[in-house]
Amino acid sequence: MGRHLFAVTAQLGRLAGYSAWDVGDQARAQRHYIQALRLARAAGDVALGGYVLASMSLQAGLNDFCDGAIDMAQGAYERARHRATPRTLAFFKLVEARAHARAHASRAAGLALAQAETLLSQARPDDPDPGWIDFFTYARLAADATEIHRDLQMPHMVMRFEELATMPADAYTRSCGMRNAIVGSAHLQARRLDEGLHFGHRAVDILSQVASTRSLTYVRHFLEALKPWNAETCAQEFRHRVRQELRVPA
Repeated sequence: MGRHLFAVTAQLGRLAGYSAWDVGDQARAQRHYIQALRLARAAGDVALGGYVLASMSLQAGLNDFCDGAIDMAQGAYERARHRATPRTLAFFKLVEARAHARAHASRAAGLALAQAETLLSQARPDDPDPGWIDFFTYARLAADATEIHRDLQMPHMVMRFEELATMPADAYTRSCGMRNAIVGSAHLQARRLDEGLHFGHRAVDILSQVASTRSLTYVRHFLEALKPWNAETCAQEFRHRVRQELRVPA
């Protein structure tokens, strides 16, 4: 009973950390994550501890602490590799791939992503997956793979995985908004301004309906990719819209 209580409290702590990160309170997020990690250890739940570490890796990577993000993702996998289900281990490898991509390490990112795909293909309906990993399907892997390849400046791969990332917008509103910004950035990387702005506007349509500081980092990445067209009227109009509707300096 005591271990179960520790595990449940660890899950709540991880959720609190994620919520704090999403609204931009990085220090509070770290405190919640560290406490959740301690509670998972007290529960003796190695897989859950790995999940918390993976969450910490995502936060570190998106704040450009790439070395730490890689270490945490690899630590999550190594600690749980003999004590977690294939679906869980696949998620840890996906998080590692994201960290390598943020560090612009294409070979390492590609290897980790391939391992994630292989592990996910080994998952079976009767596996004893913990409830907190139910969200991780191939569609989620594909959605994250779009971000990995955007960071690696590989727009053709972004488009390939985008076709497979079929998550419903009504259930994953914020994620769909961020992915539109990612796909728009990839079009800009491929020098396709009109297509890029199409997805950029779709991202603003969606993200103007949610309160998420984290999601705005994807809009800023899009704005960075838009810089070569700063003199274009359509780009200036998009930047004006971002300032007005998202309150993001553009």
